[in-house]
Amino acid sequence: MAKMSSSKASNGSRKNSELLPFAVHVVRGRWFSVFASFLIMAGAGATYLFGVYSKQIKSSLGYDQTTLNLLGFFKDLGANVGVLSGLIGEVTPTWFVLLIGSAMNFAGYFMIWLAVTAKIPKPKVWHMCLYICIGANSQNFANTGALVTCVKNFPASRGVMLGLLKGFTGLSGAIFTQIYLAVYGNNSKSMILLIAWLPAALSVVFVYTIRPMKLVRQPNELRVFYHFLYVSIALALFLMAMIIVQKQVTFSQAAYAGSVTVVCVFLFVPLGIAIREELLLWNLKKQPVDPPTELTMEKVPQTIEAKEDALPSNSSKEQKQDTKISCFADIFNKPERGEDYTILQALLSIDMLILFIATLCGLGSSLTAVDNLGQIGESLGYPTKTISSFVSLVSIWNYFGRVFSGFVSESLLVKWKVPRPLMMTLVLLLSCAGHLLIAFPAPGSVYVASVIIGFSFGAQLPLLFAIISELFGLKYYSTLFNCGQLASPLGSYILNVKVTGMLYDREALKELAKKGMARSSVKELICLGSQCYRLAFTILASITFFGALVSLVLVIRTREFYKGDIYKKFTEEAEDA
Repeated sequence: MAKMSSSKASNGSRKNSELLPFAVHVVRGRWFSVFASFLIMAGAGATYLFGVYSKQIKSSLGYDQTTLNLLGFFKDLGANVGVLSGLIGEVTPTWFVLLIGSAMNFAGYFMIWLAVTAKIPKPKVWHMCLYICIGANSQNFANTGALVTCVKNFPASRGVMLGLLKGFTGLSGAIFTQIYLAVYGNNSKSMILLIAWLPAALSVVFVYTIRPMKLVRQPNELRVFYHFLYVSIALALFLMAMIIVQKQVTFSQAAYAGSVTVVCVFLFVPLGIAIREELLLWNLKKQPVDPPTELTMEKVPQTIEAKEDALPSNSSKEQKQDTKISCFADIFNKPERGEDYTILQALLSIDMLILFIATLCGLGSSLTAVDNLGQIGESLGYPTKTISSFVSLVSIWNYFGRVFSGFVSESLLVKWKVPRPLMMTLVLLLSCAGHLLIAFPAPGSVYVASVIIGFSFGAQLPLLFAIISELFGLKYYSTLFNCGQLASPLGSYILNVKVTGMLYDREALKELAKKGMARSSVKELICLGSQCYRLAFTILASITFFGALVSLVLVIRTREFYKGDIYKKFTEEAEDA
């Protein structure tokens, strides 16, 4: 009995002694890094909530629609001009990038909250533009820190990885809406405070767990990503159910708290999956290795000698290449598609120009639609609660678009060699239908338009990021994927401020003139009726269709490249490792 009790005690102490090293192994592992990235990306979508709190900015500060759309442009400018974060990411560690993003997020949105709640004197318009630009720009630091690192850690599953990560960003709007209703009640000013502190806190908590790691290819890697997908789909469906129920039933504060608890459980289920995978790796490391036989002992020294002879020559070749090629050398002597382009080689290529035009048309139009959704609902006579439902629907279908484009385009590419740019063409054609539903509305058509625009908007980003990584390589991906987004704010400025905002204000001024009133007699310029956005969204639909035709050119140019094995280099590297 004494022996049995002593053996049980020794087993218990052995388990306890292994618990701490295993916990360290989990926190430092690739899968925990993926879980941490999911949470950071789920907090990096505050820009998509502009439709919820923009009405508060407009009424509190007395802006007209053109001024509000100017703010929307600076929000999109900050969200999409991530070149600075990319360049910083090239030369600094990931933790530094995440900390900068955290500080910028809090500073930008906290100042907007102070202005809207009149805790500081009314700021000038350019001050507000600066605040929202800084706050929105912080999401690029989250992207560079979390998303780029994950793509480099899982290069052979990049489409799936991008779809999941950007999918969680797409869900962030609906997640934040549930949290602010539970914590602050139906007060959209407090939403601005929530998006100031929560994403900043997430980046600080996980700042040291996200970092580049040694390239390893697990046989069950894709299966694990599908498990993450199922959890995220369950979360999206729950959020959609909550949006529908909350529209029909008045929720108490306790009921909102209950829904947020369920949301948090779904967000932390990937942690369990990460621990499971790290436990499998931990047990594999502990398995004893079979002693070498005489036959293998005879062969091993020769193999080692051969590898030792080969290593210096390979490393010297790489060193020569690094010394020969810099970011500013051989600009017009471009490598083959799929190889590592320098920054200028990629930026000055025809493929990047085509992507730029397609993104300007597609994402520019989609951003304009999302930013104006609150005012669209108001002009068509929908109540405030219903308008919030439109924004949440965009957020959730944004998620479905992202994971769909990531997983489906990856599956089509691997199985049937379908070029990824073809998926972008189809998505842009779908987006045209959403714009036309707003231009020529029918009863309830804004619900359908919200779903289509959310889905197509979400689907474009993972496709854009994956295409850039495939055509131009991963060496300067931190900078190149941020450069790829530059067309988006330019398109947003032209289409949102110079087209949609001005056409809306023109219709609103016509209404005032019919009533015999002048602009100076009203604080807020409001247009009511289906004519407010008809011409603007007809133009957006036409421009998006042009973008689809441009992206079709890239399909033709890259069809031979996508017929080959574009992941061959990474699978060979993983096998060698």
